[in-house]
Amino acid sequence: MKMFKNTRNPILPLEYHIPDSEGHMMPDGKLYIYGSFDDREDVYCSEKYHVVSTPDMENWTIHDISLTGQQIPWFYNPDAPKYPGIDWSHPTPFIQKMLAAMADGEEDMKEKFEKNEGEKPALLFAPDCIEKDGKYYLYFCMSDDSEGVAVSEKPEGPFTNPTQLPCGGIDPAIFIDDDGQAYYYWGQLFSHGVKLNEDMISFDPENIVDDLVTEEEHFFHEGSSMRKIGDMYYYVYADMERGKPTSLGYSTGKSPLGPFAYQGIIIDNDGCDPESWNNHGSIENVNGQWYVFYHRCSRGVQQHRRLCIEPITIHEDGTIDEVKMTSQGVGEPFAPHEPMMGYQACQMKGSVYIGLSTEEEKKNGYEEKLMNLSVGDEMVFRYVKNSASWSETEITYTGSGKIRVRVTPQTDVRTQKEKKENAGCRIEAGEVICSAEGGTKEPERKIQTAWGKTEIPAGTYEVVLDVEESNALEILAVTLH
Repeated sequence: MKMFKNTRNPILPLEYHIPDSEGHMMPDGKLYIYGSFDDREDVYCSEKYHVVSTPDMENWTIHDISLTGQQIPWFYNPDAPKYPGIDWSHPTPFIQKMLAAMADGEEDMKEKFEKNEGEKPALLFAPDCIEKDGKYYLYFCMSDDSEGVAVSEKPEGPFTNPTQLPCGGIDPAIFIDDDGQAYYYWGQLFSHGVKLNEDMISFDPENIVDDLVTEEEHFFHEGSSMRKIGDMYYYVYADMERGKPTSLGYSTGKSPLGPFAYQGIIIDNDGCDPESWNNHGSIENVNGQWYVFYHRCSRGVQQHRRLCIEPITIHEDGTIDEVKMTSQGVGEPFAPHEPMMGYQACQMKGSVYIGLSTEEEKKNGYEEKLMNLSVGDEMVFRYVKNSASWSETEITYTGSGKIRVRVTPQTDVRTQKEKKENAGCRIEAGEVICSAEGGTKEPERKIQTAWGKTEIPAGTYEVVLDVEESNALEILAVTLH
């Protein structure tokens, strides 16, 4: 178990990569987050789950392992029932596009999509959990397309007695309506839903409803999540509208099994990393405030995804404003003299990404950094706030280079609507020369600090760093004074 305090994105300590976050308020008044756990270099997820909890969105607990793939009795059992996860006989536009893009023609599309050399590890993919009658039911899926449910007396687990469900696919979701009826959702490329039996661990396959939302009409890709607000049901999922499933979108309906009408995007993590590809999350009301839970990847790969959280607004007409990724997370904007760590950059353009620091950098409190910087790259921190003007920018770095500092004023700092209203309002604020110690052509990997004059009026801003020169430049932290 690990306890810590934080309100900034990413929320968890950097060694904990928990994506696919389902946030639920449980009967003890705490928020619990259920997600998968990235700790492999070659694939998404791993063979274990950790549950995260908080009483106040600031003090967090990462609980001990709640379930492992080795506990699942059917995974390596050749006689266990097998259920297909994807209907390859009816390719969606996404599958058709991938087929058309294949130039070699030597590998079957199904094999390419599901390829995994050798014996498959018992990977646990995205889960969800719900409480009913004092018990907690964890719904999970695995890398063999099997799905199941395990049970605990506590919301953090451990979960035991796994039972296989009669369906195949990934990304299960669970929802209990006001009348006590539970509904189960799942699917990649194709969505499915069904009423659960009273025991919460079984259902009649004859009652499955297919295509609750579709790629063609709702931009559905995977990652189902269901909530009810008032008399409206919100189906949240990984959204393909912008060409790849980096968005969380939502559709609404008057019934938990549809029909659903597409409404739009809640958040898009495109630009969190050069390899950003997918998103998966949920929405939840915590002490009167709605939040979106999502993930961002790191280290220049699609894996190493991290839990991030943003407040959202649900209007009287039921619509949700799209929000931008932020560095501040659920807390207040960064204050004057408060360092913004390189790994807290929330959006990037170019080759730059968040990567591992050296041992020496870690000893000095810089766990990760902005690295692989090239001329033309851009890094964004959201948001900073000051009641007076700023006059200086401080950058902690290694290598050498030149950084142009710009800011964008924000009024309604979270919404994309505000972004459109203030398009083109980026302010030139100054520059910082990051010199190499001794003026050497090949700078040493030594931590240095540079200051540059900055002129920024009082207010709330996003901070943009543009790379104008780079000689192995890496950024550890940025502070406005």
